[in-house]
Amino acid sequence: MTDEQNNAALHKRRVRYKGTHPRAFHEKYKEAQPEKYADTVAKVISKGSTPAGMHLSIMVEEILEVLKIQPGEQGLDATLGYGGHTSAMLARLEGRGHMVALDVDPIEIVKTKKRLEEKGYGPELLTVCQTNFANIDEVAETAGKFDFVLADLGVSSMQIDNPERGFSYKTDGPLDLRLDPEHGQSAAERLRSISKEEFIGMMVENSDEPYAEEIAKAVFQRMKRGARFETTTELRDAIEEALQKLPAAERKEAVKKSCARVFQALRIDVNSEFEVLYAFLEKLPGILKPGARVAILTFHSGEDQLVKKSFKQLKKVGVYKEASEEVIRPSAEECRRNPRAKSTKLRWAVKA
Repeated sequence: MTDEQNNAALHKRRVRYKGTHPRAFHEKYKEAQPEKYADTVAKVISKGSTPAGMHLSIMVEEILEVLKIQPGEQGLDATLGYGGHTSAMLARLEGRGHMVALDVDPIEIVKTKKRLEEKGYGPELLTVCQTNFANIDEVAETAGKFDFVLADLGVSSMQIDNPERGFSYKTDGPLDLRLDPEHGQSAAERLRSISKEEFIGMMVENSDEPYAEEIAKAVFQRMKRGARFETTTELRDAIEEALQKLPAAERKEAVKKSCARVFQALRIDVNSEFEVLYAFLEKLPGILKPGARVAILTFHSGEDQLVKKSFKQLKKVGVYKEASEEVIRPSAEECRRNPRAKSTKLRWAVKA
């Protein structure tokens, strides 16, 4: 092989795409490199979209206002994600104090830790742990108690947009939905292991799906004929079939909303999200210093009701001296800039 052929073999060409703009996730190489293609990323954000491989942190200023972070304090970000909230909180510490950040996702945690290290947040300022935030008591045994805590309960855009993770009905991919794909049952395996009645209950309880019975019937009829629901597209097709009897004028929007709710219901189930949140809220007071401040972002009514109930009950018995009476919502401008912020609710509490 000649030197020219060797160089050609070593040089990996970027992904080519049809048309003037990339459509598939793997083609959006510029969006995945914000430090190199800042103009492209800014243009995508200005159009109200989230760049591929990125996550736009929600309600950053509102969270900072609630947490009132002071230099020298110790904080916990219970849900690290892309690291935007963590980075903003670290900046408030001004190089003094320390933060611990948790994430269960083995894929994204490595990328985020590297990204934050490159910003200058090394181990003297930040400790990153791969663990579920239900384990905050174990974290505090090593790190000590905290002055402020944030938990953002939303799924990160990096997970939603990557077809290989199977979080979205909009693109074809494996029906997985696990935050930690190395452990537990995938959504496909879970779907094949439950009864029709259990599936109906899951959809009603986890996402208030109004067509739960029709969807379960379509799914289980397909499985009876040999379907295994290995992909997101297979499940989406079954949902579309289940809603065929709806009037044509409302069918498209109804299918879209039902797909979102069914995928949410499965995601909550395979990741035991309600059980994890119960454990987190129960253990939370035990990891807080007196006067410590807590902020929690929720994204659907089930989560919000659990947080609201916990804060209210624990304030009543004197565990918290203050707690938000009403939710704080993102501004209209933020929702325009980032449509994924629309369902967000922020609640806060202060330890007695």
